[in-house]
Amino acid sequence: MTRRRRNPLGVVILAAIGLAFFALPLVGLLTRAPWTDLPHLLTSEVVLDALRLSLISSLIATSLSALLGVPLALMLARAEFPGRSLVRGLVLLPLVLPPVVAGTALLFTLGRRGVIGQPLNEATGLVLPFSIWGVVIAATLVAMPFLVITVESAVRNLDPKFERAATTLGAGRWEVLRRVTLPMIGPSLAAGLLLAWARAFGEFGATITFAGNLQGRTQTLPLAVFVALEQDRDTAVAISLVMVAISLGVLVLLRDRWWRAR
Repeated sequence: MTRRRRNPLGVVILAAIGLAFFALPLVGLLTRAPWTDLPHLLTSEVVLDALRLSLISSLIATSLSALLGVPLALMLARAEFPGRSLVRGLVLLPLVLPPVVAGTALLFTLGRRGVIGQPLNEATGLVLPFSIWGVVIAATLVAMPFLVITVESAVRNLDPKFERAATTLGAGRWEVLRRVTLPMIGPSLAAGLLLAWARAFGEFGATITFAGNLQGRTQTLPLAVFVALEQDRDTAVAISLVMVAISLGVLVLLRDRWWRAR
């Protein structure tokens, strides 16, 4: 039996301080929570409207991320073409870009007077900002990179012998993709989808910049927290607790069900 090596005391102390850095804000939130009024606060009209909108927009954003992000990840993992590093950088840019900058870019591109938004509005009458579709687009922009980077990594680490065997047996490219590639990267794909959903569910900066903050129309849970901090702090804390619980649950689920299998 291999004996585990112990870390130096200094490493343990610094690790404990690092853990406290993450845990103490949560402790502060828990001590401030209005536990007795929590059911009433979480069933108010504002919270229910924001929750409904968050669920709808995040699920649509995750579906769009899957539709566009999986093919993009496959291309980045396997296709050789000039400028691939630049393309990957553009795809992953929302991971490091301030969300408010992403929202501003969307506004000047798809807004009523935007490069694409203006001709689109003139041709169809469609206005994306300050609508649920604006919320969906903002959430998709910031969430899709999580799916792309997860799936690309899984495809790169995939053993190609199974796909070659399927090709040898007469399977076409689509059949190999559907019956071999996607099932083999299934755990990573599920992890990427869940991460993308969690990111879309918690999006704030790009949403408020591009879609606004209109109750029942574009106000998601994070935006409801922002408003409640100025008007009703108990409601802000209650919503924050819900979002912390959801986010923590996603991370625990990923750790227990998928990360060990990778």
